[in-house]
Amino acid sequence: MSELPVKFKYIKFILCFFIVLICVFSAALYNGVIHINNPSKQKYPIRGVDVSSYQGVIDWNVLSRQNIDFAYIKATEGSSYVDPYFETNIDNAVKTDLYVGAYHFFSFESSGEAQANNIVSTVPKDIKMLPFVIDVEYYGGFRTKDDIDVSKVRTELRTLVDLLEKEYEIKPIIYVSADTYKTIINQDFDDCKIWYRSVYSKVPEDVSWILWQYSNRHILKGYKGKERFIDMNVFYGTKENFEFLYTK
Repeated sequence: MSELPVKFKYIKFILCFFIVLICVFSAALYNGVIHINNPSKQKYPIRGVDVSSYQGVIDWNVLSRQNIDFAYIKATEGSSYVDPYFETNIDNAVKTDLYVGAYHFFSFESSGEAQANNIVSTVPKDIKMLPFVIDVEYYGGFRTKDDIDVSKVRTELRTLVDLLEKEYEIKPIIYVSADTYKTIINQDFDDCKIWYRSVYSKVPEDVSWILWQYSNRHILKGYKGKERFIDMNVFYGTKENFEFLYTK
């Protein structure tokens, strides 16, 4: 009879230990101490960040020295929004050794032509940059394919892709989440290279990608904004492949 309470104490200790372990792991994950995805540096030697106004003022000399090779900077959103830090970020980023590019957050509520006009009036052509990126994600009240007219969105996105290719003389890359890839992009934009967001697992084997956002909770030095984390990405290929992409 005396063994029963001992067993319960032992079970209670084990349960408490695992609860504490889970809490510690969750806290470390949330605070960017550990990361679920850790792409091989040997397999993916080229890596970089993407930033926006959420990172606030960026010291590009400091940021560029932290084992990164490229940076994508938010330029615009929809038909009228311009990231308030874009001009400063571009001016300072291109003075470093980083490969630099710009991206646009695609709106389901604006025409492709109106969004192209916003981009062209904001992103200069006379600066050598990586191919432009169109970020296609669900947002706000648009959470699933049932909240949008998929056919219309594809039409407007195609207009934007074509106008940007004509303006910048290279086809833009499309950034996707798993949801937008499946419901909007897949099979309709096979002519565009894909930047795939997957921060909790590897990119699915059936997806052909050129960039992979593998973490949204890294912490680097050199920026001070309302967001303490920064997105990390890898390029699928060698340095020579990447430099070829940059020079086209």
